[in-house]
Amino acid sequence: MQDEESLMRRAQRRDPEAFTQLYEAYFDKIYRYITIRIGNEMEAEDMTQQVFLKALRSIPSFRWRGISPSAWLFRIAHNQVVDYLRRKAKRVTVPIDKLPPSVSDDNPQLMAEQRQDIEQIALASQQLTQAQREVISLRFAGELSVAEVSKVMGRSQGAVKALQHSAIVALRRVLSVTEP
Repeated sequence: MQDEESLMRRAQRRDPEAFTQLYEAYFDKIYRYITIRIGNEMEAEDMTQQVFLKALRSIPSFRWRGISPSAWLFRIAHNQVVDYLRRKAKRVTVPIDKLPPSVSDDNPQLMAEQRQDIEQIALASQQLTQAQREVISLRFAGELSVAEVSKVMGRSQGAVKALQHSAIVALRRVLSVTEP
């Protein structure tokens, strides 16, 4: 925790190395979270860049309150996603249901199987409520702790745990119906 606080203080003093460390530590997690939430890789890449631009602009006003930088960054990402979904609701678009593989390109069969699994989970997650999808995205794609998800979503840790449990139960139910 002290290392994170030190890193944030250095970033607030406009230390480029400190902000680079934040960027490198959280870019992939933020990108996966946004991709799962909106289902569009290109838009997710642009939005992830916007998250870090907003973070860079607002880092001087960041106040250390014992929360990790990831919770702060995911809150910015959450707000970006909400804004995007509001704008998207106002226009007609065709979603792209491709999610990025997280395995190396060395094994095409493994990549294909993983992409199929991800597509199956993405399809099944459409049966979840918006809050359930968000908690699953933050916990598993964003790799946040329950405490961090609690701060991002503005809910108690107990509520996050309950939401996660109900989402996993619902996903299991949907996936067991779709399996051969």
